Amino acid sequence: MNGTAADCFRQQAMRFMPWLASALILALLPIPALAELEMPISGWRIGDPDTPFTQPVNYPLSRPNLGANVPDSAQIRGRIRSADKKTATLIVNGNPMPVRLDESGAFARPYSFGAGSNSVEAMAGETGEKSRRQFYQTLNGQAVARLRVILAWDSDGTDIDLHVITPSGEHAWYGQRVIKSGALDIDVTDGYGPEIFASPAPEQGLYQVYVNFYGSGDNDSLTTVRLSVMTNESTASEKRQEFTVPMRIPGELTLVRQFMYP
Repeated sequence: MNGTAADCFRQQAMRFMPWLASALILALLPIPALAELEMPISGWRIGDPDTPFTQPVNYPLSRPNLGANVPDSAQIRGRIRSADKKTATLIVNGNPMPVRLDESGAFARPYSFGAGSNSVEAMAGETGEKSRRQFYQTLNGQAVARLRVILAWDSDGTDIDLHVITPSGEHAWYGQRVIKSGALDIDVTDGYGPEIFASPAPEQGLYQVYVNFYGSGDNDSLTTVRLSVMTNESTASEKRQEFTVPMRIPGELTLVRQFMYP
Protein backbone atom coordinates (compact mmCIF):
# COMPACT_ATOMS: atom_id res chain seq x y z
CA MET A 1 0.00 0.00 0.00
CA ASN A 2 1.52 3.29 -1.07
CA GLY A 3 1.54 6.38 1.11
CA THR A 4 -1.45 8.01 -0.54
CA ALA A 5 -3.60 4.89 -0.14
CA ALA A 6 -2.49 4.48 3.49
CA ASP A 7 -3.36 8.08 4.28
CA CYS A 8 -6.78 7.60 2.70
CA PHE A 9 -7.38 4.43 4.71
CA ARG A 10 -6.42 6.17 7.97
CA GLN A 11 -8.78 9.06 7.22
CA GLN A 12 -11.65 6.68 6.51
CA ALA A 13 -10.91 4.73 9.70
CA MET A 14 -10.87 7.90 11.79
CA ARG A 15 -14.29 8.86 10.43
CA PHE A 16 -15.58 5.37 11.16
CA MET A 17 -14.28 5.14 14.76
CA PRO A 18 -16.83 7.54 16.43
CA TRP A 19 -19.71 5.63 14.84
CA LEU A 20 -18.22 2.31 15.99
CA ALA A 21 -17.73 3.62 19.54
CA SER A 22 -21.35 4.82 19.68
CA ALA A 23 -22.59 1.47 18.41
CA LEU A 24 -20.59 -0.38 21.07
CA ILE A 25 -21.94 1.87 23.83
CA LEU A 26 -25.54 1.31 22.67
CA ALA A 27 -24.94 -2.44 22.52
CA LEU A 28 -23.70 -2.48 26.12
CA LEU A 29 -26.63 -0.45 27.49
CA PRO A 30 -29.50 -2.43 29.09
CA ILE A 31 -32.48 -2.95 26.80
CA PRO A 32 -35.46 -0.96 28.15
CA ALA A 33 -38.60 -2.86 29.07
CA LEU A 34 -41.34 -2.67 26.45
CA ALA A 35 -44.94 -2.03 27.51
CA GLU A 36 -47.81 -3.48 25.50
CA LEU A 37 -51.52 -2.92 26.11
CA GLU A 38 -53.97 -5.47 24.70
CA MET A 39 -57.06 -4.02 26.35
CA PRO A 40 -58.61 -1.48 26.29
CA ILE A 41 -58.66 -0.67 22.59
CA SER A 42 -58.50 2.96 21.45
CA GLY A 43 -61.49 4.55 19.80
CA TRP A 44 -65.21 4.56 20.55
CA ARG A 45 -67.08 1.80 22.38
CA ILE A 46 -70.27 0.95 24.24
CA GLY A 47 -70.30 0.39 28.01
CA ASP A 48 -71.51 -2.91 29.48
CA PRO A 49 -74.28 -2.95 32.16
CA ASP A 50 -72.76 -6.16 33.61
CA THR A 51 -69.52 -4.42 34.57
CA PRO A 52 -68.82 -5.33 38.25
CA PHE A 53 -67.58 -3.10 41.05
CA THR A 54 -66.34 -6.09 43.11
CA GLN A 55 -63.90 -8.96 42.59
CA PRO A 56 -63.67 -12.44 44.14
CA VAL A 57 -61.48 -12.65 47.25
CA ASN A 58 -59.32 -15.73 47.81
CA TYR A 59 -57.65 -15.81 51.21
CA PRO A 60 -54.98 -15.94 52.56
CA LEU A 61 -53.22 -14.28 49.59
CA SER A 62 -55.71 -12.07 47.81
CA ARG A 63 -54.75 -9.98 44.77
CA PRO A 64 -56.57 -8.10 42.00
CA ASN A 65 -57.62 -10.65 39.41
CA LEU A 66 -59.50 -10.92 36.15
CA GLY A 67 -62.39 -13.35 36.55
CA ALA A 68 -64.00 -15.31 33.74
CA ASN A 69 -67.18 -13.20 33.77
CA VAL A 70 -65.56 -9.76 33.46
CA PRO A 71 -66.66 -8.14 30.15
CA ASP A 72 -64.06 -6.82 27.72
CA SER A 73 -65.14 -3.26 28.46
CA ALA A 74 -63.91 -3.66 32.06
CA GLN A 75 -60.57 -5.33 31.32
CA ILE A 76 -57.04 -3.94 31.43
CA ARG A 77 -54.60 -6.46 29.95
CA GLY A 78 -51.08 -6.32 28.62
CA ARG A 79 -47.48 -7.37 28.94
CA ILE A 80 -44.16 -5.89 29.98
CA ARG A 81 -41.41 -7.47 27.88
CA SER A 82 -37.84 -7.72 29.18
CA ALA A 83 -39.14 -6.94 32.67
CA ASP A 84 -37.14 -7.94 35.73
CA LYS A 85 -39.57 -6.68 38.36
CA LYS A 86 -42.70 -8.01 40.04
CA THR A 87 -44.83 -4.99 39.25
CA ALA A 88 -45.44 -2.28 36.68
CA THR A 89 -47.50 0.90 36.95
CA LEU A 90 -50.86 1.59 35.36
CA ILE A 91 -52.14 5.16 35.11
CA VAL A 92 -55.90 5.01 34.71
CA ASN A 93 -57.56 8.37 34.07
CA GLY A 94 -54.64 10.05 35.81
CA ASN A 95 -54.56 7.70 38.81
CA PRO A 96 -51.31 5.71 39.20
CA MET A 97 -51.73 2.19 40.56
CA PRO A 98 -49.45 -0.86 40.72
CA VAL A 99 -50.16 -4.04 38.79
CA ARG A 100 -48.49 -7.41 39.35
CA LEU A 101 -46.66 -9.19 36.55
CA ASP A 102 -46.60 -12.96 36.10
CA GLU A 103 -43.46 -14.87 35.08
CA SER A 104 -43.95 -13.91 31.43
CA GLY A 105 -44.47 -10.22 32.27
CA ALA A 106 -48.22 -10.33 31.61
CA PHE A 107 -50.75 -8.39 33.70
CA ALA A 108 -54.55 -8.29 33.88
CA ARG A 109 -57.06 -6.56 36.14
CA PRO A 110 -60.66 -5.27 35.97
CA TYR A 111 -61.66 -1.61 36.08
CA SER A 112 -65.14 -0.11 35.86
CA PHE A 113 -64.69 2.75 33.39
CA GLY A 114 -67.16 5.60 33.28
CA ALA A 115 -68.95 7.15 30.34
CA GLY A 116 -66.93 9.75 28.47
CA SER A 117 -63.23 10.04 27.68
CA ASN A 118 -60.95 7.48 29.39
CA SER A 119 -57.24 6.74 29.22
CA VAL A 120 -54.97 3.90 30.31
CA GLU A 121 -51.17 4.04 30.32
CA ALA A 122 -48.84 1.15 31.14
CA MET A 123 -45.36 2.10 32.39
CA ALA A 124 -42.49 -0.37 32.33
CA GLY A 125 -40.41 1.25 35.07
CA GLU A 126 -38.90 4.74 35.10
CA THR A 127 -36.72 4.17 32.02
CA GLY A 128 -38.95 1.75 30.14
CA GLU A 129 -41.33 2.31 27.29
CA LYS A 130 -44.88 3.53 27.85
CA SER A 131 -48.01 2.33 26.10
CA ARG A 132 -51.15 4.48 26.09
CA ARG A 133 -54.75 3.94 25.01
CA GLN A 134 -57.41 6.63 24.77
CA PHE A 135 -61.07 5.79 24.20
CA TYR A 136 -64.58 7.22 24.52
CA GLN A 137 -67.23 5.09 26.18
CA THR A 138 -71.00 5.51 26.04
CA LEU A 139 -73.13 4.70 29.09
CA ASN A 140 -75.55 2.01 27.82
CA GLY A 141 -77.06 1.36 31.26
CA GLN A 142 -73.72 0.84 33.02
CA ALA A 143 -73.37 2.06 36.60
CA VAL A 144 -70.82 4.88 36.65
CA ALA A 145 -68.61 5.65 39.64
CA ARG A 146 -69.32 9.26 40.59
CA LEU A 147 -67.01 8.81 43.59
CA ARG A 148 -63.91 6.64 43.51
CA VAL A 149 -61.30 6.19 46.26
CA ILE A 150 -58.10 4.33 45.31
CA LEU A 151 -55.55 3.01 47.81
CA ALA A 152 -52.15 1.69 46.68
CA TRP A 153 -48.86 1.07 48.52
CA ASP A 154 -45.21 0.41 47.74
CA SER A 155 -44.30 -2.88 49.46
CA ASP A 156 -44.78 -6.58 48.78
CA GLY A 157 -46.16 -9.04 51.33
CA THR A 158 -47.97 -6.20 53.13
CA ASP A 159 -51.66 -5.92 54.00
CA ILE A 160 -53.07 -2.39 53.99
CA ASP A 161 -56.84 -1.89 54.30
CA LEU A 162 -59.12 0.86 53.02
CA HIS A 163 -62.04 2.02 55.18
CA VAL A 164 -64.66 4.48 53.90
CA ILE A 165 -67.33 5.97 56.20
CA THR A 166 -70.29 7.52 54.37
CA PRO A 167 -72.37 10.51 55.58
CA SER A 168 -75.11 8.16 56.85
CA GLY A 169 -72.57 6.13 58.86
CA GLU A 170 -72.22 3.15 56.52
CA HIS A 171 -68.79 1.54 56.71
CA ALA A 172 -67.20 -0.03 53.63
CA TRP A 173 -64.23 -2.26 54.54
CA TYR A 174 -63.00 -5.82 53.94
CA GLY A 175 -65.56 -7.18 56.43
CA GLN A 176 -68.42 -5.47 54.53
CA ARG A 177 -67.35 -4.70 51.01
CA VAL A 178 -70.81 -3.91 49.61
CA ILE A 179 -72.95 -1.16 51.15
CA LYS A 180 -76.08 0.60 49.90
CA SER A 181 -74.28 3.44 48.14
CA GLY A 182 -71.18 1.64 46.80
CA ALA A 183 -68.67 -1.18 47.07
CA LEU A 184 -65.04 -1.96 47.88
CA ASP A 185 -63.74 -4.05 44.98
CA ILE A 186 -61.28 -6.36 46.76
CA ASP A 187 -59.34 -6.96 49.97
CA VAL A 188 -55.69 -7.10 48.86
CA THR A 189 -53.65 -8.96 51.48
CA ASP A 190 -50.37 -9.62 49.63
CA GLY A 191 -48.90 -6.23 48.82
CA TYR A 192 -49.14 -3.22 46.52
CA GLY A 193 -52.95 -3.06 46.11
CA PRO A 194 -54.86 -1.28 44.80
CA GLU A 195 -58.09 -1.39 46.74
CA ILE A 196 -60.85 0.71 45.15
CA PHE A 197 -64.08 1.99 46.66
CA ALA A 198 -66.59 3.06 43.99
CA SER A 199 -70.01 4.67 44.39
CA PRO A 200 -72.42 5.27 41.47
CA ALA A 201 -74.77 7.38 43.64
CA PRO A 202 -72.76 8.98 46.47
CA GLU A 203 -74.61 10.33 49.48
CA GLN A 204 -74.32 14.04 50.07
CA GLY A 205 -72.33 15.04 53.13
CA LEU A 206 -69.13 14.27 54.99
CA TYR A 207 -66.97 11.25 54.05
CA GLN A 208 -64.11 9.89 56.14
CA VAL A 209 -61.33 7.76 54.63
CA TYR A 210 -59.16 5.66 56.95
CA VAL A 211 -56.15 3.50 56.13
CA ASN A 212 -55.22 0.58 58.38
CA PHE A 213 -51.76 -1.03 58.38
CA TYR A 214 -53.09 -4.53 59.02
CA GLY A 215 -49.79 -6.41 58.93
CA SER A 216 -46.52 -7.21 57.21
CA GLY A 217 -44.12 -10.10 56.92
CA ASP A 218 -41.37 -7.68 57.91
CA ASN A 219 -42.16 -6.01 61.23
CA ASP A 220 -39.52 -3.34 60.58
CA SER A 221 -40.82 -2.35 57.15
CA LEU A 222 -41.91 1.17 56.33
CA THR A 223 -44.76 1.25 53.85
CA THR A 224 -45.87 4.38 52.01
CA VAL A 225 -49.46 4.51 50.83
CA ARG A 226 -50.94 6.69 48.09
CA LEU A 227 -54.60 7.61 48.34
CA SER A 228 -56.49 9.12 45.40
CA VAL A 229 -60.00 10.58 45.71
CA MET A 230 -61.81 11.20 42.42
CA THR A 231 -65.28 12.64 41.86
CA ASN A 232 -67.25 12.80 38.59
CA GLU A 233 -64.61 10.84 36.69
CA SER A 234 -64.43 11.42 32.91
CA THR A 235 -66.74 14.45 33.05
CA ALA A 236 -66.16 18.19 32.69
CA SER A 237 -66.51 18.57 36.49
CA GLU A 238 -63.97 15.86 37.35
CA LYS A 239 -61.91 16.53 40.49
CA ARG A 240 -59.00 14.45 41.78
CA GLN A 241 -56.89 14.73 44.95
CA GLU A 242 -53.86 12.64 45.95
CA PHE A 243 -52.31 12.04 49.38
CA THR A 244 -49.11 10.21 50.35
CA VAL A 245 -48.85 8.85 53.88
CA PRO A 246 -46.10 6.74 55.57
CA MET A 247 -47.33 3.74 57.59
CA ARG A 248 -44.82 2.65 60.19
CA ILE A 249 -46.38 0.18 62.64
CA PRO A 250 -48.66 -2.82 61.96
CA GLY A 251 -52.03 -2.07 63.57
CA GLU A 252 -51.76 1.65 62.83
CA LEU A 253 -55.10 3.23 61.80
CA THR A 254 -54.88 6.65 60.16
CA LEU A 255 -57.58 9.12 59.14
CA VAL A 256 -56.15 10.23 55.81
CA ARG A 257 -58.90 12.40 54.43
CA GLN A 258 -62.27 13.97 55.23
CA PHE A 259 -64.24 15.60 52.43
CA MET A 260 -67.69 16.81 51.52
CA TYR A 261 -69.63 15.46 48.55
CA PRO A 262 -70.61 17.06 46.30
